[in-house]
Amino acid sequence: MTENNEKSIFRTQAVPLPQIMWMPEKDRIHDSLLYRFMVELSEKKDTLFHDYNQLHQWSIKHSEEFWELVWDFCRVQGKKRPPITFCPPHSKLPAKETQWFPHSALNFAENLLKNWNRHAAADAIVFHCEGVPERKQHLSWQQLYRQTSQVATFLAENGVNQGDVVAAYIPNIPQAIVAMLATTSLGAIWTSTSPDFGIDSVVERFGQTSPKVLICADGYFYNGNHHHSLSKVKAILARLPTVEQLLIIPFTDTDTIQTITDKHQYTVTSWPALLEKYPAQTISFNPVPFNHPLYILYSSGTTGKPKCIVHSTGGTLLNHLKEHQLHCNIKSGDRLFYFTTCGWMMWNWMVSGLASGATLVLYDGSPFYPNGKVLWDMAEEEEINLFGTASKYLEALEKQGYQPSSTHNLTSLNTVCSTGSVLAPEQFDYVYQSIKPNLQLASISGGTDICGCFAIGNPLNPVYRGECQGRALGMDVQVFDDNGHHLYQHQGELVCCNSFPNQPIGFWNDTDGSHYHNAYWNRFDGVWHHGDFVELSETGGMIFYGRSDAVLNPGGIRIGTAEIYRQVNPLKEIADSVVISQKWEDDLRIVLFIQLTEGYELTDKLKATICQQIREHCSPRHVPAVILEVTDIPRTKSGKLVELAVRNVVHQQPVRNVGALANPQALEQYKNRPELQVVTK
Repeated sequence: MTENNEKSIFRTQAVPLPQIMWMPEKDRIHDSLLYRFMVELSEKKDTLFHDYNQLHQWSIKHSEEFWELVWDFCRVQGKKRPPITFCPPHSKLPAKETQWFPHSALNFAENLLKNWNRHAAADAIVFHCEGVPERKQHLSWQQLYRQTSQVATFLAENGVNQGDVVAAYIPNIPQAIVAMLATTSLGAIWTSTSPDFGIDSVVERFGQTSPKVLICADGYFYNGNHHHSLSKVKAILARLPTVEQLLIIPFTDTDTIQTITDKHQYTVTSWPALLEKYPAQTISFNPVPFNHPLYILYSSGTTGKPKCIVHSTGGTLLNHLKEHQLHCNIKSGDRLFYFTTCGWMMWNWMVSGLASGATLVLYDGSPFYPNGKVLWDMAEEEEINLFGTASKYLEALEKQGYQPSSTHNLTSLNTVCSTGSVLAPEQFDYVYQSIKPNLQLASISGGTDICGCFAIGNPLNPVYRGECQGRALGMDVQVFDDNGHHLYQHQGELVCCNSFPNQPIGFWNDTDGSHYHNAYWNRFDGVWHHGDFVELSETGGMIFYGRSDAVLNPGGIRIGTAEIYRQVNPLKEIADSVVISQKWEDDLRIVLFIQLTEGYELTDKLKATICQQIREHCSPRHVPAVILEVTDIPRTKSGKLVELAVRNVVHQQPVRNVGALANPQALEQYKNRPELQVVTK
């Protein structure tokens, strides 16, 4: 940004601070890894670091020193060589083009398995499966290491080398983690998606990345149903000519490999046969450059072909260690759970917990089958310390009246993390009233783009109602207006003004880098533009208002969609909602679609209640011009609203990649609604 643009716009009227929901006790602060990090830094710099905001400012002003200290503090296994960063001479985009640890080398799997011998008999992974208690599995650190070595040998003997791609179409089961570790131990690249994706959606993803090996399970369980996968796998393989080896995990049936007998370009191996054939041995971890590809993740693909986002080995590891240990206080022996699938970046985030010595608790299936207690039964049984989920899950729990605090012993639970969409203030109330009053609620936000967080919790600061606790260490996160001016206590665009190690390497097959540049670096000069509509609060926290491309703009006033959801969704009559702007009479108008709770009707009285609630708590400009009933709200498979898809349907524009949606059939209800048709005179 130019010097003339370096100005801030402040809100002129006084705004009361939000309610404090949780204040960390002194003993808990002093026992945190972040506090220990600050003490070591204070001793090293001979300067007292006394609060999080001061530490954050130091971490962005001295980012090279900060990230090197994270490497040392978290005991990264690898060869760290100077320099910490390298920026090409005469670079016009240093935030984008800076390379981190350019001469350093490490192995991702080695870092996740570095403590296996010290905790050999302890649980590394505990797995629970929906509705099938007998399928519960315990995998010790020793078993995890041994199986990783066996699968790594299998992959190597089948021609997988450094830089090759291994793809998995797989439930959230222990074998997925074993296969990922085996892949990355060789320096190969891992990519995965969940088995509820349709054939076209899988091919649109894996077809771009040309995997050499495909790993799948024979099926999965969800919401009381057994879903078979192998017929879809056969159809997928027919469109993936690069696959040479298919590895099948018999998860739902014990003898399913015989169902794939057609002779194609690939050979077929079963997981049990692999473990029987290849003996366990010492793993020869292949060190790769810090910026070598580790993961390929995919954008949702609801507005176009999914982007194949390539993440680096060192950047992903170092950032996850920072987020786990410094922000989430994950320690060796802690039990970490995140409700996720292998098609969401939170799976990649969760599995890195092994590098901190945590035990991973996995769950595959519906979080409401047979009822809403299932995950809390597991949390109590496994004595989970960090419970991660999507904000929509917490809202659904509240709507259904579940109160885990009154039915479960959650003594071990220290932290609840929420992400996926904006966490409404009412869900803060719910967590502290109905789950546990003395825990840290960390509303976190970042995404697939960085496989990490821009806004995240920390164990030193209080939790304020409706806010993310603060900006992530080492990241100069700011809020800009449309002209690139800094905003404070005003809504605007989330940007990051400095370089950070977990920036993507780029997009797969984006030979000139133009697609990557246009996605993040083209909006503001030399600054990462993330696409979230946010506000920096007086507390130092962040408030999220939704995706900026879904922002409503009636009369030229920008309105974040989350502002409306915060008023509508808590109403007992409303099960869910989605709001869009519709082109109307040379302007835009707000259209609100609501899914009613069973037993309620969309009456004129309810419409008036909704409008009054929005008018009183937001403004008259927020009030929808039209309120319509639907029976389903479209979401992605990770639970995110797809306002843009709804907007496209209303405007009779095509919606691409509907296979990325969990419920694509829902879009039919938004087509050609007579209430939304322009009447020509």
